[in-house]
Amino acid sequence: MTFRMPLKTLFLITLLPLVMLISGCQPAGDLGSRDNPVRLYFTPSVDADTIASNSREFIRFLEEETGDYYVTGIPTSYIAVVEAFGSGRADIGAMNSFGYLMANERYGARAHLRMIRHGVDYYQGQIVVRADSDIHTLEDLQGKRFAFTDPASTSGYFFPLKMIREAGVSLGNETFAMKHDSVITMVYQGQVDAGSAYYSAPAADGTIRDARQRVLTQFPDVEERVRILAVTDRIPNDPFVFRKDLPEDIRDRFIDAVKKFLDTEEGRTIFRNIYSVEGLVDATDADYDPLRDMIRAIELDTNRLLL
Repeated sequence: MTFRMPLKTLFLITLLPLVMLISGCQPAGDLGSRDNPVRLYFTPSVDADTIASNSREFIRFLEEETGDYYVTGIPTSYIAVVEAFGSGRADIGAMNSFGYLMANERYGARAHLRMIRHGVDYYQGQIVVRADSDIHTLEDLQGKRFAFTDPASTSGYFFPLKMIREAGVSLGNETFAMKHDSVITMVYQGQVDAGSAYYSAPAADGTIRDARQRVLTQFPDVEERVRILAVTDRIPNDPFVFRKDLPEDIRDRFIDAVKKFLDTEEGRTIFRNIYSVEGLVDATDADYDPLRDMIRAIELDTNRLLL
């Protein structure tokens, strides 16, 4: 696990608190102090370097606004963020929706903010294929090579899996690419026949805003080479999650500061770069009940996802 400080070395000098946590010792000082900073985790939905480089100014802003010190963690999987709450390594996390359900059920973490993308508080999943593929229906996926995103990804696994099961399809070789842009790349390059990633509707001018947008620089013709086969039901947007016993004053200072940050053009740009996020709304745990209902409907065994 790499912790990063909002400095030129990007948080790598915070080894002492990490060593103390691993050894079972409690760091000295009140939470939020220099010796015991608030630990903020980011879900790795895009490349870790992208998150790290864009989060510098956010962390600096948080510290100036709240008077609290922060360190960040960018683990390698969605589940690692969940487990960070269980092991006491995370105080606050920007999580995907399903990861939140697990962190809430197992460790009592609570959602208090929900992200806004493109003016709405929901998103969807999609199944994509190469434009020249002979796959035109979900049933055509029978026996095909398929790349899901992450085994705890709502848009890149659970909702597409529900569609595939409802179509009575048995896939061939299945793999987890771990990031949405990696799924698109694998489909584009023909490494798999189809894959699933997040979906957001195009802008008014037709500009794509789904996962294909993430690889436009590398593959400028991705819109022509990779087409959408199907789109899932709506999913409540990702939350900011807080551990159950986090002091309320720290939680409230964070909420006020992140809202203020997103009121600035710089803040909106940074969050667009990290999570395609343009704003936040207050959230409650009940907002995620429809997702809980979906999990029950597909009889998903969540125990196998945790290490």
